[in-house]
Amino acid sequence: MGPIVSSSFLASGALPVLSEFEFGLILISHAFQRWMVRCMAAAGYPDLSPIDVLVLHSVQHRSKPKRLADICLVLNIEDTHVVSYSVKKLERQKLISSHKQGKEKMIAITAAGAKACEQYKEIREALLVEPVISLGVDEATLSRIASQMRTLSGYYDQGSRSAASL
Repeated sequence: MGPIVSSSFLASGALPVLSEFEFGLILISHAFQRWMVRCMAAAGYPDLSPIDVLVLHSVQHRSKPKRLADICLVLNIEDTHVVSYSVKKLERQKLISSHKQGKEKMIAITAAGAKACEQYKEIREALLVEPVISLGVDEATLSRIASQMRTLSGYYDQGSRSAASL
């Protein structure tokens, strides 16, 4: 039957399994975005986009203020305007706050933002983590897949830079 792909013409090259991986990536990225939005809605914040949720969680990470550039870097978002828009939206909802530190705008989690992240975590534990654990997923294997995905992201980034120069 062959690999399950979204574009058979791409799977006809030297590495058909890469097309199979990309199809899985398409499916999981859309499912993950739906999950984030619906989990945040269940936590009481129905008007957040996937980027908003990622920015909120990034700002909550280690509970220390972040620079806009650092959030963009960690999330691998090129267009700072996308993150800047989310920051403004999250500030309006009082989930994060910002202040100047020298020339830098520092973004920090608020008590309401920390509470929203905690509610998200509780829902995630019940609705996602527990079912995944019940499957008997090997943590070392999942960690290895995550590491390989981060490595592959570098190849896709390099490929996009090369394609931009054509």
